[in-house]
Parts: sequence; structure tokens; C-alpha cells
Amino acid sequence: MERHIQRVLIKVSFVAVTLATLILILLLLQIPETCIPANAPKKPHLRFPKSTCDFSARNYLPHHKKSARLWSSRSWMTKVSSYTKFFTQLYEMGVLKNHSKVLCVSAGAGQEIMALTKMGVEDVTGVELIETVPLVSRADPHNLPFFDGAFDVAFTGHLEEALYPLQCAGEMERTVRKGGVIVLAVEHTNDEEVKDIYRLFRRSRLLHSSHVNFQGRRVIRIVMKNKAST
Repeated sequence: MERHIQRVLIKVSFVAVTLATLILILLLLQIPETCIPANAPKKPHLRFPKSTCDFSARNYLPHHKKSARLWSSRSWMTKVSSYTKFFTQLYEMGVLKNHSKVLCVSAGAGQEIMALTKMGVEDVTGVELIETVPLVSRADPHNLPFFDGAFDVAFTGHLEEALYPLQCAGEMERTVRKGGVIVLAVEHTNDEEVKDIYRLFRRSRLLHSSHVNFQGRRVIRIVMKNKAST
């Protein structure tokens, strides 16, 4: 009886394996090699297709063309214009000059870099956690890769977003020369919170703070003079 059951199980297993093999062969025969036309240009002009039947050409856009498209957008130009107005007021205050060496911390995509460059500032460096070529280099705002006192002016509009604001403030002070200037743009807040932000900069003296319109919102511009770099 046991032998009979064993022979039946073997036969069932054999039939199952045979059916599985036939199904696999049929599936392989039905999959086309490709749906991309034979005369289609080769990579890198085409991106890899999403599926075997995705034959639409995806032209590779060089980086400089991507940048040109971004820089010509209305959103980009509006932000650059806003930064230009912001920095023009610093020119009028005597804080910023064409020969100033400027560091922009947490510079995002680099609108402030473009604004300063178009205004005639000769030496502008922008840093962010994610690089945006050619305007912004990759660097950690909490550990800036620059010598002490390397810059005349340091600017950031994103201090509140820093993971460790005190460390970020210390790095800005370290990289600005003695007598140099640190400029912040912070969200509109009360006087006490402004003092809390100012206290983060332990080696700087407050020169000026005022409410300004910046990118369609009300912000406080804080200007400080660095008393000494490390």
C-alpha cells in the first residue's frame, strides 16, 4: 500500500514539474527582445526604457541646458530679483562691496549666488549639503571646509533650519575675518527671539536689525560685526 502511494506521488510530482517547465517556456517565447526601433540612437542619447514596450525616445539633456532652463523660469528670476533688492540695501549700508569675499551658507539652488554675481561681487562662494553645479558646492554648514577668516561677509537665510544652530553660527564666525560682517535673514518674530538668535553669535556685535520684505514675506535682517575670528 505504501509503495503504491509513493508511486502515485512520484507521478504527480513529475506531471507538476513538466507543466511548470512548459509554462515557463511559453512565457519566455512570448516576451519580445525589445520594442525600441533598430534605427534609434544609442545611449547616452536615450535613457534606459521603463519597460520592453517603452520605445519613446527620451533625449538626454546636458547639465548646462538643464541649468539654463531652470535659470530662465519665472520662479527663479523672481527669487534672484528678491535677493538683488536685499543685497542692494547692504551696498547702501556700506556692508557689501564688489571686492568683498562673500560666503553664502545653506545656499539652496544658488539664487543668492547668481544675484551677487550679477551685481558685480567678484568672489562669491555658496555651500549646501547638496551640490548644485555650478553655483553651489557641497559642504556641511556645521563644519565648513574653509580657513579661519577667509571671508569678508557671510550670509544665510536658513539659520532656523540648521540642525545645530549654535555650531552653524560658530562656523560662520570662524570663517569671517576680524571686522567682517555676518548677515542673517530670519522669519519675522518678536524682539526676544531676535535676541536669542543674536546670542548664538558669541564673537559678534550687533550693528543693525530691521524688518524687510524678502521673497514676498516679512523677515528680519540682522547685521553683525565679527569681533574676532578664532
